[in-house]
Amino acid sequence: MPIKIPDDLPARRTLETEGVMVLGEADAVRQDIRPLRIGLLNLMPNKIKTETQFARLLGATPLQVELTLVKITNHVARNTAEGHISSFYRDFEDIKGERFDGFVITGAPVETLPFADVTYWDELRRILDWTQTNVHSLLTICWGAQAATHHFHGMPKHRLEEKAFGVFSHRNLAPASPFLRGFSDDFAIPVSRWTEMRREDIPASSGLTVLMEADETGLCLLDDPAHRALHMFNHVEYDSGSLADEYFRDIDAGLPVKLPANYFPKDDPANPPKNQWRSHAHLLFGNWINQLYQTTPFDLADVGGVAKELAA
Repeated sequence: MPIKIPDDLPARRTLETEGVMVLGEADAVRQDIRPLRIGLLNLMPNKIKTETQFARLLGATPLQVELTLVKITNHVARNTAEGHISSFYRDFEDIKGERFDGFVITGAPVETLPFADVTYWDELRRILDWTQTNVHSLLTICWGAQAATHHFHGMPKHRLEEKAFGVFSHRNLAPASPFLRGFSDDFAIPVSRWTEMRREDIPASSGLTVLMEADETGLCLLDDPAHRALHMFNHVEYDSGSLADEYFRDIDAGLPVKLPANYFPKDDPANPPKNQWRSHAHLLFGNWINQLYQTTPFDLADVGGVAKELAA
């Protein structure tokens, strides 16, 4: 089954040209099944590119997925046209009475700020608490993962001396995890952040399990069964050119950023980068969605209640 997104969402045209099956709203109504409801709280500056990245991964499954785009209430996006936001996004306040099988919280360009200094921190904390009653499984990405592990477990965020930037080899530390089913022993994942969360700060009583880790850049993926959550500190969803876009943006802004490691062929920015992580990105999202399907209640009204354990 394909992903269900609004007929005129810009991501639709991109996905169709890539061969991703996209379901029209009218066609979805005719199918006598309950789609998996997944919400995307998009905190990234380039909303349209981020929508496409996540819709691509969510749509590459045999299950029908209904994607709802969510934004912080009353927050004004500076890098995306207001017409796009008003047409396709819903404020959290407008969806907080609804229930979702899955919910994704993206990264955000605020990672060097203390959490409490982020203008929408209080609402994000309410959203994280809301996921514990209205969402079956939470997936957080990059700064979203840092925010979640800080909120749920009190883990501190550490500033790096230089940006962790590039494509790094990661280790599969839990081959028996349903979320890593089919993963090789090591694999490449893009990293782009100025801060990090550290293994030594994981509370002993948290129940957190490290699923992926890298020698150079540390923690990558945590399983958080107590909160029915996965926390991904890196950008497995990135396009082939995402790190290049960030590199040239930072250079133009005069920021002290090095060439992304293990990314441009021969370390030459003139060479188009090769995607080394696409297959594992699809595998991770496919495993997450499969686990959602296996464990979420059929009746959405039961989501967040006494459903089976996600990783049972």
